[in-house]
Amino acid sequence: MKIRAAVARSPRAGMSIETLDLEDVRPDEVLVRVVATGICHTDVAMRDGVYPVPQPIVLGHEGSGVVEKVGSKVSKVSAGDHVVMTFNSCGTCHSCRDHAPSYCHDFFGSNFAGKRADGTSALSKQGEVIHGHFFGQSSFATYSVCSERNVIKVPKTLPLESLGPLACGIQTGAGSVINVFRPTPGQSIAVFGAGSVGMAAIMAAAACGLTTIIAVDLSDERLTLAQDLGATHTINARRSDNVAQEISRLTGGGVNFAFDTTARPEVLRAAVEALAIRGVCGYVGAAPFGTEVALNFPEMMAHGKTLRGIIEGDSVPDVFIPKLIDMHRAGLFPFDRLIRYYSFEEINRAMDDSESGAVLKPVVRFSA
Repeated sequence: MKIRAAVARSPRAGMSIETLDLEDVRPDEVLVRVVATGICHTDVAMRDGVYPVPQPIVLGHEGSGVVEKVGSKVSKVSAGDHVVMTFNSCGTCHSCRDHAPSYCHDFFGSNFAGKRADGTSALSKQGEVIHGHFFGQSSFATYSVCSERNVIKVPKTLPLESLGPLACGIQTGAGSVINVFRPTPGQSIAVFGAGSVGMAAIMAAAACGLTTIIAVDLSDERLTLAQDLGATHTINARRSDNVAQEISRLTGGGVNFAFDTTARPEVLRAAVEALAIRGVCGYVGAAPFGTEVALNFPEMMAHGKTLRGIIEGDSVPDVFIPKLIDMHRAGLFPFDRLIRYYSFEEINRAMDDSESGAVLKPVVRFSA
């Protein structure tokens, strides 16, 4: 079938909206008519070649839409179902069998290789191979071919256009708090970076009953919104001589949890230094391969501190995305306050606004 898609053809360049050919679904695949898709900094990083993702490629990995057709082996969803499209995983490795799909042994191949496991792509243009299957979806397009594993059925009563961001960025921030830190009421956290991932962590921390929630950012506007969403204290790092020391003074010795969303080594070090004894620091972000960070090894050991990398908030999407939806319905997780909508034709502006930080969560909507 013919579809329209935004194609990334060269690093650090705008994507072109083109008409492509999309293959029919295979027995284990699902065809989704895309209603909307969120834009994440991972899309920007992959467009710009931070990781070795092949081009030309159709990016997009926070899609939501309506199932149009399913392959003969698919039983999880049916035509007409509303779905969110999340990250892909193999389903057979040790991590997947252990209910840890975000640490799939083939996570890179399943999400960044730009092709199916057999090396093919469902996308082409007049005989030219267009790489697809980005995060098992390539949702910067009017239609998407997914695997059965990475589609999550959602209620038809909800505004489908707002749900896509739950698939990656929002799930990452909230899951890092709920699934990894597993805090108890009364504990404390410092969130470094008040973008969409950091804001999701702040909302989750508030929902979990943490009583000290410190947001650290460079933007006063973002820090004001962070307070509206649950932060009890804010620090503008531009005006702080030493963020870690300021957090220690605020808390009387440091926080139980620190969460770095910036992928900047100096910020990660500050997050670790802001921890209390036996504190845990988690970090996310698309840092270039080879990025290293210097840490105070004796201090970390003496204080029993933990540093933990996190992928997709340790989420099992079939379980966690419905949980976030329930939290939103209960008024505990207002992630929709982060969204600004764009038309498909404005996708390059949406990418620029995401990269510059002008918008927390751009969402591109497709006309029916």
